[in-house]
Amino acid sequence: MDYEILSTIDGPKDLKRMSHGELARLSQEIRTRLIEAVSETGGHLGSNLGAVELTLALHRSLNSPKDKIIWDVGHQSYVHKLITGRNETFTTLRQYGGLAGFPKKSESPHDVFDTGHASNSISVALGIAEARDMNAGDEHVVAVIGDGSLTGGMAYEALNQAGHLGTKLIVILNDNEMSISPNVGAMSSYLTQLRLDPGHTKLRREIETRIKKLPAIGEFVYDIGMHIKESVKALLVPGMLFEELGFTYMGPLDGHDIKDLEKNIALAKQVEGPVMIHVITKKGLGYIPAVERPEKWHGIAPFVKRTGEPKSSSSAATYTEVFGNTLVDLAKKNDKIVAITAAMTSGTGLDEFAKELPDRFYDVGIAEPHAVTFAAGMATQGFHPVVAIYSTFLQRAFDQIMQDVSLQELPVVFAIDRAGLVGEDGPTHHGAFDLTYLRSVPGLTIMAPKDEDELRHMLFTATEIGQPVAIRYARDLGLGVPISEDYRMMPLGKGEILEEGTEICLLAVGRMVSSALEAAKILRERGVSASVVNMRFIKPIDEELISWAAEKHKLLVSVEENTVSGGFGSAVLESLVEMGYHMPFLRLGLPDRFMSHGSMKRLLAEAGLDANGIAYSVNRKLDELKSGKKPGDSAGRATFGTHPTIFEQ
Repeated sequence: MDYEILSTIDGPKDLKRMSHGELARLSQEIRTRLIEAVSETGGHLGSNLGAVELTLALHRSLNSPKDKIIWDVGHQSYVHKLITGRNETFTTLRQYGGLAGFPKKSESPHDVFDTGHASNSISVALGIAEARDMNAGDEHVVAVIGDGSLTGGMAYEALNQAGHLGTKLIVILNDNEMSISPNVGAMSSYLTQLRLDPGHTKLRREIETRIKKLPAIGEFVYDIGMHIKESVKALLVPGMLFEELGFTYMGPLDGHDIKDLEKNIALAKQVEGPVMIHVITKKGLGYIPAVERPEKWHGIAPFVKRTGEPKSSSSAATYTEVFGNTLVDLAKKNDKIVAITAAMTSGTGLDEFAKELPDRFYDVGIAEPHAVTFAAGMATQGFHPVVAIYSTFLQRAFDQIMQDVSLQELPVVFAIDRAGLVGEDGPTHHGAFDLTYLRSVPGLTIMAPKDEDELRHMLFTATEIGQPVAIRYARDLGLGVPISEDYRMMPLGKGEILEEGTEICLLAVGRMVSSALEAAKILRERGVSASVVNMRFIKPIDEELISWAAEKHKLLVSVEENTVSGGFGSAVLESLVEMGYHMPFLRLGLPDRFMSHGSMKRLLAEAGLDANGIAYSVNRKLDELKSGKKPGDSAGRATFGTHPTIFEQ
């Protein structure tokens, strides 16, 4: 398509010369561009379609990059990227080496802060605004936060401090009635009330003006004291909560009316203190499938533009689907099982649970620490909560896992979805650290299934043993293995030998078990005899099996989809040392750095965790041992990077 207006935009300054008629046509072009690009790359479509006019109004009213715009989470930053010099490269969105799916400082001076997790934008903006004042600057600072992110407690901590300090700051509340799952809680109800009566603001102003004009007593009545003033506010101000926090409230406004948005942003810029501008937008606007099913279209895989159907499909179930279906089955047999998630009902596979067992399902909003402690409270009363949260988001609740669950030995199960690499969403979303931070928690059992059937048995075991358990699994299709109808208890801390060899032993967990089996086949073809072990448990670890491996092999290799720093390989190495074994050992895992975004295949290859990479690292280590060279470090860790496909030669 010929983007007549969009192609002329080199930066925000170009927007300021346009008429509102041209801006309307530009908005249409941007929506077409978004649909065209995301249909090929996948990404966060619905939120961006809803934020077009708001983004244009912001950039016309501000002078970026001098003025600072901080996008909460960053799901809605695609339009911002298009009009800040990245239109020509937009087709590389979320591709390896291309544009990130979230704001990234290294991409553009217009990206103020690297984002990816919710509810932190006001904290960031307040910090920047305070630094501005200390530096005697005059730039405007704006945080754009969604109504979903306002379910996170960190947002209120920042609002509270901003109001206390009286800092000059603008917060744009982009209210589209959705986060990823439909919003929940009192704040959602409060915002709904404001949406339904946008005339309150106008009414308040009219009444205040009339009171002041009362002959002789108007000003006296208006200024009679804090008590009456606050009483009037309680009756007339729709944004009373924000005003009580020290903000000047403006809205609700039509988030698709650029002219009105510009007028109100201009007014907000004149206020000497924090301002909350409440705008109402429509998620998915401009694309009917995204409007009709906003939850599905929050984050979407490549799709056919005409129909909205995904471009690829598979008959195999995902680990997420298997988890969700299994939990429903178990909960129907055990009325003490409850399911809890943090604004990710569909993403964690709990939509069917919510539908079939609504009285035992809780979506607490974007509030992971609360989700964990809420589960702990239920566990004290004889229930078996299963808390389903993505690995990267569970990091936010580490203290609660430690203090409120494990310290008290409560039977809470953590279903950790998206463990390991997640592909195109990149470093803020990779679940690269959960084994490391969870392994330090006393009394927490940690499991990782090799396939979808094993996931079912692990979940059953976790709900039966009466202690804290974490099960981590990948964002991926299952292996297509047969699913057993009955459940069996997994012997705690026990792995299984899948293949026996004589020279090396690959000790693997989770998705890496299948990669290890493929690598063993490659090695056998090269004359290297390899054993493969599915360890299953990261904690407690199977020391008997590790001892067997040490006695029978010349080289032990740990394989995990977690950072090598303090993860599964470190646990194996610690066990070897404690048992008195001193032998060659190789840790394979994610590097001690933040991995980029890109296809899963490309990222696994970069980390050396595909079958070829594992075989290559093992072969290199064996060559090193034969030559008598000293390893690069005490653990013999492999050098990370794209490996040559030596076994294809």
